[in-house]
Amino acid sequence: MYGLLVWTWVRAAAQYPVSMVLLSLATAVVTGLDAAAIALLFSRAPRIGGFDASEVLFLYGTSALSFGISDVALGTTERLGFHVREGSLDAILVRPVSPLVQLATEEFSPRRLGKLVPAVLVLAYALARVDAPWTPGRVAMIPVMVLSGTAIFAGFWVLTAAVQFVLLEFHGAAKSLTYGGAFLSQYPMTVFGRDLVRGVTFVVPLAFVNWQPALYVLDRPDPLGLPDAARFASPLVAAVLCAAAALAWRAGLRHYRSTGS
Repeated sequence: MYGLLVWTWVRAAAQYPVSMVLLSLATAVVTGLDAAAIALLFSRAPRIGGFDASEVLFLYGTSALSFGISDVALGTTERLGFHVREGSLDAILVRPVSPLVQLATEEFSPRRLGKLVPAVLVLAYALARVDAPWTPGRVAMIPVMVLSGTAIFAGFWVLTAAVQFVLLEFHGAAKSLTYGGAFLSQYPMTVFGRDLVRGVTFVVPLAFVNWQPALYVLDRPDPLGLPDAARFASPLVAAVLCAAAALAWRAGLRHYRSTGS
């Protein structure tokens, strides 16, 4: 059903092919500005937080790709608060399709796929240049960290959407967690204070999007001194976060009361 609804919106957008292509290119260019900012930083400094350009671009590529996939798949769930305020969620609930699927595919536009282009290009460039001790385990870690990061961000999308069943104006705070988390994970955690690093490791697990597995791939020590097992914990963290998001979503649906006419 998710694929059918997405295909319906894509077919509608394809009626204006020039507009669709131009919007996709514009999205790719705007998304790529973050990578351009990183390149600009390295024009003034050889290393950032002890990491060279290829290593930081590796972090950017894995973070941007994970976030981009989750944003394409579930990003529009952040509009739940709007539907609750407008009363349109009632119409969504009476349709014979999962409310989460309806929200996730709402007004799906192919231009959102443009977010993935700079992430893929930068990641490919970084992998070709990063000086890492490549072993079968480190090679296998690349798709694992991207998939785990995608699941972690997906959990955040659904979790922040579920909060809007109760806090209708949570939309802005949710962006600080999703978009803000994506921006934070594009840089080495060594550039941030230790208290912040502890917070995004033990409270809001953004460090497991790409930082912990990247330490394994790049053969770097953990600034917090965590055991080596933490570098392989991203799939487990993703599973726990997605389970918590599912529970929060179901609880929100059960306790939702119609806004009336």
